Amino acid sequence: MKSDQQHRLSGFFSKIITSSLLLGLSLRTKLIILMSMALVVFPWFSYQYLSRMEDFLVESQANAQLLTAEGISNLLNGRTDLFDDLPLSPEGYEQLFAHPLEKPVQIDGKDNDWEDILEYQVEFGGFNPQENNPDVSNQFYLVLGEYNDQIFTMLHVNDDKLVFRNRNILRLDMSDHIRIEFTGQEGTTKRYIITMTDPGVTTTYPMSDWRYAIGEAENRIQGFMTQTPAGYLVEFRIPRVLLGATPTFGLNVVDVDDIQTRSIESVTGTLPSDGREAFGLVVLKSPEVLKIVEGLGYSAANIQVIDRQGRIRADVGGNDDFRLRSKTVEPEGGVFKEALAGKPAYQRLYSEEESEVIIAAHPIVAEDEIIGAVILRQNTDEILELRRDSLNSIVNLFVLSIFIFIALILVFSVHLTGRISKLGTEATSSIDIYGRLKTNRLTSETSSGDEIGDLARSFSGMLNRLHQHTRFLENMPRTLRHEINNPLNTLSTSLQNLEAETSEPARTRYLDSAQRAVMRINEIVQNLADAASLEDALEADDLDVIDLHSLIENYIANCHISHPDRQFEYWGTRNQALCRVSDLRIEQLLDKLIDNAVDFSEVGSTINIDLNTDKDNLSLSITNQGPSVPEDRLVSIFDSMVSIRSKEARLHIGMGLYVVRVIAEHHGGSVSAANLPDGNGVTVSVNLPLYNPVKHVIAASG
Repeated sequence: MKSDQQHRLSGFFSKIITSSLLLGLSLRTKLIILMSMALVVFPWFSYQYLSRMEDFLVESQANAQLLTAEGISNLLNGRTDLFDDLPLSPEGYEQLFAHPLEKPVQIDGKDNDWEDILEYQVEFGGFNPQENNPDVSNQFYLVLGEYNDQIFTMLHVNDDKLVFRNRNILRLDMSDHIRIEFTGQEGTTKRYIITMTDPGVTTTYPMSDWRYAIGEAENRIQGFMTQTPAGYLVEFRIPRVLLGATPTFGLNVVDVDDIQTRSIESVTGTLPSDGREAFGLVVLKSPEVLKIVEGLGYSAANIQVIDRQGRIRADVGGNDDFRLRSKTVEPEGGVFKEALAGKPAYQRLYSEEESEVIIAAHPIVAEDEIIGAVILRQNTDEILELRRDSLNSIVNLFVLSIFIFIALILVFSVHLTGRISKLGTEATSSIDIYGRLKTNRLTSETSSGDEIGDLARSFSGMLNRLHQHTRFLENMPRTLRHEINNPLNTLSTSLQNLEAETSEPARTRYLDSAQRAVMRINEIVQNLADAASLEDALEADDLDVIDLHSLIENYIANCHISHPDRQFEYWGTRNQALCRVSDLRIEQLLDKLIDNAVDFSEVGSTINIDLNTDKDNLSLSITNQGPSVPEDRLVSIFDSMVSIRSKEARLHIGMGLYVVRVIAEHHGGSVSAANLPDGNGVTVSVNLPLYNPVKHVIAASG
């Protein structure tokens, strides 16, 4: 049932989360909602876990008690001799329990020896039936103990006027006295009177009609009397052998108040609960049963051994308060009935006084007959204390977690705000008031690995591209003026000379010069147009899987023809190097790299072409002997309209390496440049991804 409840609650939270995400709430609001629900769900699930754990522990304790009761009953199975000393049914009798004593009571008229069982004393009297009102003058308290076949008795008697026995009067019923009546060894009724001539040792006489003694004093019944503020206290002991096989025990307290008349004012006795004339039954614990149970050393619970008549034969374990409260549980009910029916059982009982108690009962069997039961009572205080401590720990942890969470959120918010503010300030300051870029990259947060780092790197890349485009636009007028002025001057001079010249050979020479100038201007315009539309053209290209090694070998063969004044050598792998590229664009890339290497090398020098592969990429390098590139220009030479050629060089507008970079990046690669270690040359490298059929299929299906 709890799992269904948890499932419903989880569904409820899921609906809340889904609805929150669909409502278009701000990110901050969604975060607050999610964290708040997390803080609520954690203690709720913790409580549910503790409840399930409590049920499990209670069930485990109940099973452990049942196993313990079964073990004790196995020790008592078949021991009918331990249960034969109390054959009489207790029905109709006031049950006077004689509790086992750890040591004998000193008969001195004091109650200091009774501390262990004083709480079990029974009240009698306290009511005047003739006047139908409470009367404490005939009230007394009785407690019984048993040690080594001796029955010890202590009486607290309320008596406002003590009348002691007059030694000169033979009648024994004319003073305050105590009457004892029981069935002896011969099965006959025995009567005794305990008399007091003064405080101190008492004297016990056998009686017939409660008036005159019928023999000498019974020295085996020893007693002692002391006065108390409310009356008197009497301690006495009776050998159990006097009581016979059936220990029936009747006791009356007789009150005489008038020392002159010595008439009996009241007789208060241990009458049976149903009002019949019968003795109060003294129920003794079985000593051997008690020794067996005590020998187990199990003190974590209260263990009772009860015979089939419901009489307690042994009662050990548990503290005094718990044992006293356990008497309120009727042995005839619940698990006791099931145990006497031959079925082991346990039950959980609740009360305000002792919270929860687990009672387990197991039958004691002798020759297929139930002769009693073992009842084991134990409260769940340890489990409840464990649950209470756990709840306290959860509450404390929850409160501490809230404070820590709030503190971390505040610190994280301040830190996050500072990072964003710093990034925003640097991004804003990268552009001046006229809208011109002041830098081509950002430094704040670009090395961070989180989303702010991604954002900073995106801004930095955007600034870099904008910076390149801005430099392209800024350099274009100056470059065009520089590059176009030369052919324009040549064209203008040729036209002037053509106009003034009359000879045909000279006119032809000037006309050729003018045509070359026009062609140079056309080439400049064409290069600019190609660079401007290169990105769009690349998007329209079809990509094919080609062997780059084979393509480079063929290209090098053509280089020997197109550049006879240079030597070309191939270094690198001889294996296939498959790439998914546009072969025309790769040839265009090689054209730009070879032209650049030729322009910066001496006639007759060697240009090295290197191709290497690793697991996922290939590297194409073009190395030429010649001047090195300034270190601060190794990155910028791949920008548009950037050139480091001398003024005497042939037509150039700084677009060659820019085209190389655009083609490489379009195919998922990159470019870089590095000076040779000796400073006498430059290596330009292009990195491209190798073709992987598996990754290509996955990307296509995705």
